[in-house]
Amino acid sequence: MNAPTAYDTIVLAGGAARRLGGTDKPALSVGARPLLDRVLAACPDAAITVVVGPHRPTTRAVIRTLEDPPGGGPLAALDAGLRHTTAPTVLVLSADLPFLTTATVQGLLAAATETPGAAGPGNGAEGPGNGAAGPDSGAPPYGDGAMLQDASGRDQPLVAAYRAESLRRELAGIRAGHGTLAGLPLRALVNGLRLERVPDVTATASFDCDTWEDLSAARARIREHGNVLDEWITAVRAELGIELDVDTAALLDLARDAAHGVARPAAPLTTFLIGYAAGHQGRDVKELTERATALANRWAAEADESAGPAEAGGGTGAGTKPAE
Repeated sequence: MNAPTAYDTIVLAGGAARRLGGTDKPALSVGARPLLDRVLAACPDAAITVVVGPHRPTTRAVIRTLEDPPGGGPLAALDAGLRHTTAPTVLVLSADLPFLTTATVQGLLAAATETPGAAGPGNGAEGPGNGAAGPDSGAPPYGDGAMLQDASGRDQPLVAAYRAESLRRELAGIRAGHGTLAGLPLRALVNGLRLERVPDVTATASFDCDTWEDLSAARARIREHGNVLDEWITAVRAELGIELDVDTAALLDLARDAAHGVARPAAPLTTFLIGYAAGHQGRDVKELTERATALANRWAAEADESAGPAEAGGGTGAGTKPAE
């Protein structure tokens, strides 16, 4: 197994949000969590995380900076963030990705840090659609990073992992050619890089909230039957500062068994005690859940055994003293 990739993260959290009427987009919530915090949660193991944009509270520590000049656009913002990073690989994200996952992040990092010389056609090699870098451009022979590609085939340069040296080289070249980075589009950078395209297998990791309709769609999606419990547990963990992994299905099974075999209020109380034991005693949730489930089943079986003879014989029930 390969060692985890050392990387820094830059989150671009500025912009005018004109299609949202100038609203502070990264602070808007989806699932009762700000969009910015949802993005930060997808890259928890970054060595350094830089947020470029106005100051906003976040659930984890970040470095905050602004582009020069303020409102200077994505290249100026990227340059400002890059000045605070030291890792050889830099994850670059926009701040409005409600469904970005750690799995997508790790996939991008893995694709961006392939073994030198391993890249071939379709893996960051030169060719149509893979950047304009040539043999004399100074780019490494194995590519400059990896970029997510959405379900429609569109490139997502703000959901990407880049080699830091490649970013610095291209930004310096653009500044030398134009005299500034302000106001220039992202394609001025991307066109000079050889990037592997990584398909968005989730079909949602690249979903961004540019309009009120997008925001409404994101809020509706997390309340769908197949998503709502995982989203709620994730939101609770974030709110309470809990890093413990939760097997939702196992806990729900335990709650069902406790409610059925003991009494309905036993379900929330039992799951609370599981969490308490795991959090305060450092014990394994799976092992605790299995033990509590076995206890609930024994409790139910004992009750059935006690009720059985009385029901079968029409008696007064276990523990009732026979008449003298």
